Amino acid sequence: MTPQFRYQSLRQAARQRGLTLVEIMVAMAIGLFLIGGLLTIVQSTRKTYSSQNQLAQLQDNERLAMTLLGDVIQAAGYFPDPTTNTVTGALPVVASAYPLGPFATAGQPITGTTSVALAGDRIIVRFLTAPNDGMINCTGSSNTTAANAMYTNAFRVATIGGVSYLTCALNNAAAVPLVAGVQSVKFLYGVKTDFTADNGAVDSYLKASEMTAANWNNVISVSVTLTFVNPLAGQPNQPATIAFQRVVSVMNRAGVKT
Repeated sequence: MTPQFRYQSLRQAARQRGLTLVEIMVAMAIGLFLIGGLLTIVQSTRKTYSSQNQLAQLQDNERLAMTLLGDVIQAAGYFPDPTTNTVTGALPVVASAYPLGPFATAGQPITGTTSVALAGDRIIVRFLTAPNDGMINCTGSSNTTAANAMYTNAFRVATIGGVSYLTCALNNAAAVPLVAGVQSVKFLYGVKTDFTADNGAVDSYLKASEMTAANWNNVISVSVTLTFVNPLAGQPNQPATIAFQRVVSVMNRAGVKT
């Protein structure tokens, strides 16, 4: 190999050893574009994951709140051993105001109040339990004593520590927070006003403020509407709150009599 040919080969190799400034800038631009796309995907995935978790928590809270309310309302007016007890003897008149009453007539299982405030209405449900009969009150406990026990369960929405909760005051004790994120609760009481047919058919749903003493002893079902704060509020097409409704039958009184 001649010296001149070797010199030319070395010059060509030297030229192929690096990249020009333009090539480096193009490579960096492509790299930044790919990194930006990757970060966008990661951010979108994190946002979707967070939204799904918040919606799952909301569904759990809806289910828990309605289960607690439903189980207690269904048991309204229960009393043990009807061969020795009567409903009027088991559920006497209570003249005191919230949270124990008032229950204006003997045998009255439910009472409540209507409110135009944001937190909404209040419902008070009572039933008499026997020792170890498994009847659960609004705090999740049951009668483990050796005697019958009256449970008066007063549900309402209250703000505790800046957070809105569905709460329950049991037997005049301090209200216990049950489920967070409940903005308000509304109750309508299903009653029968037409007694020409002997059945458990509801023909009117009334607010507590519209109920009479006779109506309170004739509650067949309760319509419950819980309004939750939407954890996704602020995102496109998302409302500030989400309402969840259920109709609860009281002591299986609704429907055809057998």
